[in-house]
Amino acid sequence: MTQTLLHACIRVADLDASLKFYTELFDFRISREKRMPEHQFDLVYLVVPGSPFEIELTYNYDHGPYTVGDGFSHLALGVDDLEAIHEKCQASGYKTTELKGLPGDQPYYFFVSDPDGYRLEVMRNK
Repeated sequence: MTQTLLHACIRVADLDASLKFYTELFDFRISREKRMPEHQFDLVYLVVPGSPFEIELTYNYDHGPYTVGDGFSHLALGVDDLEAIHEKCQASGYKTTELKGLPGDQPYYFFVSDPDGYRLEVMRNK
């Protein structure tokens, strides 16, 4: 049986702010979108080049902020130049941790939070 992980959905309070975070700070691109004003919601799917996995941004009109639960931790993104993207994230004003590594390892990841508080773990590609 063939199985494929297709996408993860996150609900956002400000679609434009979320699109700015994912497409300007990182290399995410819009792969497709469904605007449904008659049903009071929009869906925008994002991918990074070379990966079929999508993040679905769901914007429900007039909903306001969502509460990020304590069961969901983060999405992870691999990058070639960890230090450069870390500096870019720190300069952006988004909540960004210091570079981290597991005990005994050199730093190889950090976390940055998007406008809704979802964390993105940015890791050095192997």
